[in-house]
Amino acid sequence: MCGVRWVVMKDLNAMSLARMFVALGGPAAARAVALAARDEDLGAGGRPGDLTSLLTIGARENCIAHLRARERGVVAGLAALPPLVRVFGPRVRVTLARGVRDGAPFRPGQTLLTLRGPTRQVLGLERTLLNLVSRLSGIATVTAAYRAAMLARGSVKAELFDTRKTTPGLRVLEKYAVRCGGGRCHRIGLFDAVLIKDNHIAAVPLGELTGWVQAARAKADRLQTECRFFEVEVDSLAQLQMVLRARRDGGAKAAVDIVLLDNMAPTMLKKAVTLRDRLAPRVELEASGGVTLRTIGAIARSGVDRISVGALTHSAPIVDLGLDVEG
Repeated sequence: MCGVRWVVMKDLNAMSLARMFVALGGPAAARAVALAARDEDLGAGGRPGDLTSLLTIGARENCIAHLRARERGVVAGLAALPPLVRVFGPRVRVTLARGVRDGAPFRPGQTLLTLRGPTRQVLGLERTLLNLVSRLSGIATVTAAYRAAMLARGSVKAELFDTRKTTPGLRVLEKYAVRCGGGRCHRIGLFDAVLIKDNHIAAVPLGELTGWVQAARAKADRLQTECRFFEVEVDSLAQLQMVLRARRDGGAKAAVDIVLLDNMAPTMLKKAVTLRDRLAPRVELEASGGVTLRTIGAIARSGVDRISVGALTHSAPIVDLGLDVEG
């Protein structure tokens, strides 16, 4: 049948980290980052490269260097190292320490990996490697903290999701880092899912919202592309009721897969869950906005299915790592 191919929402999130990295286009994204970083650090267009190393390090000198943690965290970004090393140091060999892998916790002083190769190449690679792995490990570490806070008072059905609030050019790698920390991937971009937000429906009268959503879903079902889900954002219980009443193809099935509940307090979220259970029990509810380490537990216990947190990527601090060359 012609029309949209609705992809199962959990496909990406059901994959292993290695498979997800490839499915997201991680190798190509890592190479693009490496090429841009090489040009900004070593220069492009015939510039000489690392002037300091050219003046102080012999062309045939080799070294061994160890990447060590200076604080606790969760590893992310190791999958991006092969493209990075091929660009910066094609003769550098990387050996991961035993038990170190993306998604694994680490402690202060722990060696994560060892580099062996030409000293000039190792030093040219150093800063970009540290920047990338520190950034991605920071995201994984913050994600793990949010997940722990969400589960602090026992199991909940809610899952923790990322958002599109990522660093331009690093979205694929940062979303991968969220998975390394135990979170899940929301839509990748504007191209792979429908998420009707407040600005899309700003001019739609409340009384016309049900029909408007039904018409939008009918158009989506005729798209010649893949789509992971159809979601609508609401900021009131009145809007939620109108959206939940929308039906697909005039039948009994709800027109939406997910409703995003924007900036609702836990008490209102509980009312939203009750309303959903009555009108469209198969629709998932996603809480977003105002989610912090302090509030996520109460939000999760409201009964929502999903919690999306922009802070996983836009506010994550780096993890302090260092690269030490053996003397």
